[in-house]
Parts: sequence; structure tokens; C-alpha cells
Amino acid sequence: MALTIGVDIGGTKIAAGVVDDGGRIVAQCLRPTPAQSPERVADTIAEAVRELAEGRRIEAVGLGAAGFIDETRSVVRFAPNLAWREEPLQKKVSGLVGLPVVVENDANAMAWAEARFGAGRGESHIVCVTVGTGIGGGIVLEGSLYRGRWGMGAELGHMQVVPEGRPCGCGNLGCWEQYASGNALVAEARLLAEADPARAARLLEIAGGTVADIEGPEVTDAAREGDPVALAAFASMAEWLGQGLSDLAAVLDPGCFILGGGVSRAADLWIDGVRESYARNLTGRGHRPPAEIRLAELGASAGLVGAADLARWR
Repeated sequence: MALTIGVDIGGTKIAAGVVDDGGRIVAQCLRPTPAQSPERVADTIAEAVRELAEGRRIEAVGLGAAGFIDETRSVVRFAPNLAWREEPLQKKVSGLVGLPVVVENDANAMAWAEARFGAGRGESHIVCVTVGTGIGGGIVLEGSLYRGRWGMGAELGHMQVVPEGRPCGCGNLGCWEQYASGNALVAEARLLAEADPARAARLLEIAGGTVADIEGPEVTDAAREGDPVALAAFASMAEWLGQGLSDLAAVLDPGCFILGGGVSRAADLWIDGVRESYARNLTGRGHRPPAEIRLAELGASAGLVGAADLARWR
């Protein structure tokens, strides 16, 4: 049984696991992320890898990180939630653990895991969209992960969908994730609640009576109780998601879309709206097979599993 270690590096925690060649996690551990120190992040990753490698024959290590990873899968060009700028992460960690190491974008790792072991099994053309605080993406075409010429492809959340629209953390205006993400859901709910507090009575009650205290869990709870403003916020997010998927279908023509990320835990509140919006906006609808829209199956472990499996393909 070939074993590799996958590490999912987040802004608050580092999750590492030993993964076999069937995508099963054999052992795992967690560490808090020392986000402000690149050196300490590398040391923390190495500690986790050494702990998991003890007594096991490990072939390689895959690191999944949010940010721009160069085409050699070794340098983190930029990470929005960590103090990484042109960080030679592969070299540092490999030197500390004495194993081959590859670095991969976390959304790419998730897409690969879902394609190999999750909701994308049996499909050769897959677009994976992670809907969380922002929007991430991964593309698998003809069984290969698409990274782009410089390793920075599939930044789907930063397609500009509204010229001169809402400001985005990337520095541009009107990016897709400003209208179809978890942050967009909260922003829409706050706007609607401020404009019509009476209509948002239950949402505001759950949030303690203050618009500024409305967050994702409050919107979800209120929507499940039928609050019209919370439901409208979910409907807006679903409409934008469906429109974006239809645009991606026009370019990539995938066999299926896989939707994951934190917001997918409330998918029962928005998945039907996404499918309806996608079908309504699809170019050539009625004259082409529509891609199936599926929910991710591997949950929070997808990035770890994908990073570990991609290390086998170094």
C-alpha cells in the first residue's frame, strides 16, 4: 500500500493526514497555523509530517495552500491569508522532512480529490467550485488537472461579472465572488435587513437585533425558519452562482460541476436555485447536454486527500 501525506494549510489550522492510494485517510493530526511567520508555518508543517511519518514508509508529501502557486509547484507567489510572498515552500519543507514535496493550490487539490474519489468519479471533464468566504475553483480536463501556463489558472471567483461593481480583495471590481459567495450572502442579507427591518424580523432577532451582527449562521438559521429576507439572500446567491456556471459551461463544456466549500453545508437552501439559474442562462440551452450539478462528497478532508494524491503524480 503506497502512502503519502497531504497537508491542508489554512489561515487558522494546518490539517495533515496519511493517505493510501485509494484516497483513504489512515492517520491525521491538526496544528494551529502561526499565520504571521512563514518560518514557523514551515516548521509546523514539518512537525506534523514527522509525527505522521513515524513508523510508516512515506513516498512523498503534498501541500495544499490557498494562493498563487507557480508552475513548478514549489513556490507560493502570493497567499491572501498567510504572510507568504514568493515563498519557497517546497524547498523549505523538503529540507526539513527529507521527503519529496509538491505544493498545490488548495482548490485544485479539492477538485482532484473529488475527481478521483468523490462526486466526479467516472467523469473526464469536471469544474469544481468551492463556495466559502470567497470562491475558489479547480478544473480537471480529460483526467488531468488544469493549472494554466504559470500555475495560476482556475481562479474562478475573480471573473469580473459586474463592471465597476463591488470592490474585491484581489484589487479589482465586480468579481464573481462578491455576488455568489458566503461573504456575498451576508452582505445581501444585511442590505435587505437594513432596508426593510420589519421583513427581516426573525433574522434580526436571531442576530441580537443588530444588522452588523448578521453572519452566515444567522442567515442560515433564519432561512430555515422561513425568514423572507434570509431566503431572498440565498436566492440572490443561487442566481449569481447559476449564471457563473453557465458562463463557465460556455467556455469549458464540462460533464459536471461539483460544488463544495463551507456554504455547501446549507445546500438544501440554494442548490435548486442554482440549477434553475444555470438552466435558464445556459448558452444553446435545448440543443446541448447540460452539465450535471453535483455536491462535493469528501467534505473538509478533500484538500488533504487531493494534495496527498497529487504528490504521487510529481
